[in-house]
Amino acid sequence: MFKLLLEVNREIRDLSEEERYKKEFDLLVSVPEIRRINAITLLTQIENIERFKNTDSLASYIGLIPNSYSSGEKEQMGEITFRGQKILKRILVECAWMTIRFDPTLSISLNYRRMQPNKAIVRITRKLLNKIYYVLKNEKLYTCGIKN
Repeated sequence: MFKLLLEVNREIRDLSEEERYKKEFDLLVSVPEIRRINAITLLTQIENIERFKNTDSLASYIGLIPNSYSSGEKEQMGEITFRGQKILKRILVECAWMTIRFDPTLSISLNYRRMQPNKAIVRITRKLLNKIYYVLKNEKLYTCGIKN
């Protein structure tokens, strides 16, 4: 079991050092909540960030948008859709829980303690996805806004 884990970690490291992923991988791991396995999974699933014109289209691809129900003039928004990339959705939600622990400004700004936990984590996941989109689209390392 340990050998298999070691081998998988080596393969992930080798994949992250390949020319086609190296630049984007380095950009993604600059986001504090994103680790090596999450970064390479995001890159292999998203493939090319240029195919998404904005963060809404990326969120739609992943499935971080609400279901909508409409009939006649009434329209209701429900929970997040079951469609989309389930693996990416799980990874991003997991990273969002880490965000709450290590990025107090984001969790305070959303006031997640007063909301239902599931709704709050979806909002934080969307904020995290916006960070990821910005970093990949603009090809700039993530900085948390603190200037030295």
